Amino acid sequence: MPTHSRRALLGAGFAAVGSGLLAACSPGDGGSPAGTDVGNSPHGPHATHGPHAAHSHHGPEGHHAAHDHRHSHVPAHHRSDDDPPSGYLSPDGPEVAEAERKRGLTGPVRRFTLTAAPARIDLGGRTVKTWAYDGELPGKELRVTAGDRLQLTLNNHLPQSTSVHWHGLHVRNDMDGVPGITQRAVRPGSSFDYRFVVSEPGTHWIHPHVGVQLDRALYAPLIVDDPKEPLSYDKEWVVLLDDWLDGIDGSTPDAVLAELTKGHPHGGMGHMGGMGGMGGMHASESDRAHHRHRAHGRSAHLAASGAHGPSRLLRGGRSRLLGGDPGDVDHPFHLINGRLAEDPETFHARPGDRIRIRIINASGDTAYRVALGGHRMTVTHTDGNPVQHAGTDVLLMGMGERYDVLVTAKDGVFPFTALAEGKHRRTALAVLRTGTGAKPGAYTRPKELKGRLMTAYQLTAAESVRASRRSPDRTIDMKLTGSMERYNWSINGRPYTPSQRYPVEQGERVRIVFRNHSRMWHPMHVHGHTFALPDGGPLKDSTILLPGRRVPVDFDADNPGLWMVHCHNVYHSEAGMMTILGYRSSR
Repeated sequence: MPTHSRRALLGAGFAAVGSGLLAACSPGDGGSPAGTDVGNSPHGPHATHGPHAAHSHHGPEGHHAAHDHRHSHVPAHHRSDDDPPSGYLSPDGPEVAEAERKRGLTGPVRRFTLTAAPARIDLGGRTVKTWAYDGELPGKELRVTAGDRLQLTLNNHLPQSTSVHWHGLHVRNDMDGVPGITQRAVRPGSSFDYRFVVSEPGTHWIHPHVGVQLDRALYAPLIVDDPKEPLSYDKEWVVLLDDWLDGIDGSTPDAVLAELTKGHPHGGMGHMGGMGGMGGMHASESDRAHHRHRAHGRSAHLAASGAHGPSRLLRGGRSRLLGGDPGDVDHPFHLINGRLAEDPETFHARPGDRIRIRIINASGDTAYRVALGGHRMTVTHTDGNPVQHAGTDVLLMGMGERYDVLVTAKDGVFPFTALAEGKHRRTALAVLRTGTGAKPGAYTRPKELKGRLMTAYQLTAAESVRASRRSPDRTIDMKLTGSMERYNWSINGRPYTPSQRYPVEQGERVRIVFRNHSRMWHPMHVHGHTFALPDGGPLKDSTILLPGRRVPVDFDADNPGLWMVHCHNVYHSEAGMMTILGYRSSR
């Protein structure tokens, strides 16, 4: 009987598309994780779990289950959501400063200013009122080189608090942009200076970590050049994909969230609601009072906003590739670089040019099937990390994911198409022009969309970044739970509160075992770290979890602080599908 590697089994679970397979995660057990909840730990709520607890399994703060494979998922002590547990590093503590010093403080300083404000944006024949960075969609590209020191001043001219999260970067923890955890929210009329060393080359991006602001125009590409760039190419094209509803017939993301949550007690109460406190940084009583006031008033605000615009709930959408439901929201438009398909962006090149295309899925609720008509793509990176080069016709991209591809341009005019997977065949369009010819129509769907399809699970990490073989010192189970009916998305059955902690310690190899026990797919994202997919898979910070699947990912705990783990469907995370990895203090 032949034997199969875990990586082969992962691929075997995926649906076929054309001549290729969509790689899937290994099947989950369909029930509860091994073992049962153990209740209060005999070690007390602040027991330290270090490397000596090799391959032990851990639940949230207050629990320890050793090599007998018992699990614990419910906090041992119920504390106020405003009262962070003790025994964890502070985001602005000396350990964080020391980690930043080791990244190097001698690189050149790159200064930027960003203003978040209400704006009128032309999508290409349709003008909408929204919120944007400096009045542009997408925001202006931020480009630095690995080793640079980035300094950005965020000016908030919005009617709500906001922040900037640096998606994909291993920033110092107090610059990560998570209000209530790593910084105080940037309130209306104020500003905040982000300053840190940029250490990871690659294709990254920025967006707020407050409420559902991501589903407006508040995002921009962040490209970090590699000073030792091994690729050779003639041109570069940065492509951002987005689903759009803000300002269309009175719709807003907040109104959509209110419609989805329908007044459920946990709906819309995630950390991203703009708390002013700093749950990881010893918030003052006034900060905690502000947090309580915001949380108390948010349900009424969302309920009121739900009266605006038509229903945006997705009805009738299905996707074999995503295991059923493709998402929750029926966005009326899909954009590439801020343009509608009727008036697309055109990228000019010459026949024979070797083009690097950096693709970013900046959407709130949509996976895209992406292809360039008449061309085959060579995948070189995912989430900024190099992979062994692999050819494909089409990519499936979850929210937050990035892919870099190389193409050799042919002569003519070609559609770059992003099909909203499972959402009534709606598409976004851009155009590659290297010669004469008519512009593709808005609804052009190149045959490559049905060709060989690739996801990250079919890729292999480049030798230069492949994770060393090492058994995990700590294993953390994260069961993805909830339903569309109740809209109670959560991790391990508990919606997010700022006091949650899954403990890790500096220097550990940590394994997170994601188990999707819901009927919806989830793009899971880890802040401040990259993790390795199984069996030599690529390094990632975001990955697709199909319904009923189990995926173990490993990372090295080398960036101290408090770090979010959450679904990058902005409506799921705001409803409660997020939690915190916390580095334990040795003091």
